[in-house]
Amino acid sequence: MKKLLSLVAVVLAAVFLTACSVQVKTDSGSKSGSSKKTAAPASGTLEIKMLDVGQGDAILIRQGKKTILIDTSDIDEKDKLKKRLAEEKVTSFDAVILTHPHADHMGGIDYVLNNFPVAMVYDNGQTAKPKFYTNYLKLLKEKKIKSKTLTAGDVIDFGDGLRFVVYSPTKEMRKDGGMENGKINLNINSVEGRLEFGEFSMMFTGDGEKVAEDGILSRYGADALRSNILKSPHHGSKTSNTDAFLKAVKPEWAVISCGVNNDYHHPHPSVRTKYGKMKIDFYRTDINGNITITTTGKKADGKLYQIKPQRGKKNDQTAY
Repeated sequence: MKKLLSLVAVVLAAVFLTACSVQVKTDSGSKSGSSKKTAAPASGTLEIKMLDVGQGDAILIRQGKKTILIDTSDIDEKDKLKKRLAEEKVTSFDAVILTHPHADHMGGIDYVLNNFPVAMVYDNGQTAKPKFYTNYLKLLKEKKIKSKTLTAGDVIDFGDGLRFVVYSPTKEMRKDGGMENGKINLNINSVEGRLEFGEFSMMFTGDGEKVAEDGILSRYGADALRSNILKSPHHGSKTSNTDAFLKAVKPEWAVISCGVNNDYHHPHPSVRTKYGKMKIDFYRTDINGNITITTTGKKADGKLYQIKPQRGKKNDQTAY
């Protein structure tokens, strides 16, 4: 059961009549096993904004003076990415994390690398043939931008209590090249991991599918995956979001990035129904626009957070 601030409880009814903002107290139970014991104290405010960039992913993360981007939207949606970053007055990136080499996640990387100073780029090490990927490698070399392949077990420490714990892919998965039933499925090797900030956590999943979710569960166990927020795997696809994975993460909210009237029926009706049965509230960019998550509270320890859409209400069941 979600723990709500008493002051918020008074105004919830009025807030949900328009674009709602929910302030929540996080559960400080076991979340990441021993990894949590070595984390630095949280400092300042963490803001995570799932940008409305159509059928693709682009998540902007800010904490203190740090700016991080996870994925860079679709090739056909670069104008939207450009507009969103301008609206956010972004001037540089401390890190860019690319979950996997599909156009709807890596499509805007050339725009980012050509227009912003980028200190570090992380990817999953999966090679691909499309031009956007070969151009990406070329730009890294030309601009002498540092890069690193992420592997399960890695931890990116951004400082001030902010860190990203990587759960997938493993070296073995990368060696297999995303093979599934004799075919290459680049979604399988998506970078998946948990962003931690004090007592707040958010699970990032790229386009990870069932086989990846099962692998994470078998390697780490349910207790390590518990998170306040879930970045809905594969835009809310039925190929992901398994019962076992959702029960392990046990999020209070899910956020879904997808395009209006998309051809994939994302978020899938079965997933929306499943979220309802599991009491997972959700927002979706096609209906709600930008979705902003902000930690709050005087102690800046991640115990409290607020989730706010640009427009609309939660749990919209609109189908395409």
